[in-house]
Amino acid sequence: MNSHRSALTGRLPPLLLTAAILAADQATKALAVARLPPGRPQEVIGDLLRLTLVHNPAIAFSIGHSLPEQVRRPLFLVLPLLVLAFVLVYYLRTDDLSRFQRWLVAAVLGGGLANMVDRVFRPQGVVDFVDVKFYGLFGMERYPTFNVADSSVVVGGILLLVTFLGAELRAHRAHRRDTS
Repeated sequence: MNSHRSALTGRLPPLLLTAAILAADQATKALAVARLPPGRPQEVIGDLLRLTLVHNPAIAFSIGHSLPEQVRRPLFLVLPLLVLAFVLVYYLRTDDLSRFQRWLVAAVLGGGLANMVDRVFRPQGVVDFVDVKFYGLFGMERYPTFNVADSSVVVGGILLLVTFLGAELRAHRAHRRDTS
């Protein structure tokens, strides 16, 4: 029992990052809603970085925006909640994550929870407001408008994937070295 409690206690500090991201995201969204005119870009760094208040009733990159409201709302409440619950249970139970990976998972959880708060309490959808010029990369002139939570999920997720791939590559090289 003590070793289980000790392991759990060691997993709790990164969850402070989850709470910090949730708080920062909600604070910046409240500011955006209070100060930005809906749909009218406000230049911060010329055309490169603008603040544009939009509401996204769908999920990432507006996936599912064309679904009927009676399908979209319940689906986008339940599906992300199930994913977040799965990730949290995995996070709390697994011994397979490094300390750095735990912080990355905590960042993803924070972003996911923050957008979940919007889905529950903002009927118009998730508040997005960061609008960045993308110079035609991947066929996009502008990156889809996003928020702090989205940044946390994307950056945390990409870094997490890189750490998993790096660990797999190191294990593969070690195996080749041991069998030669």
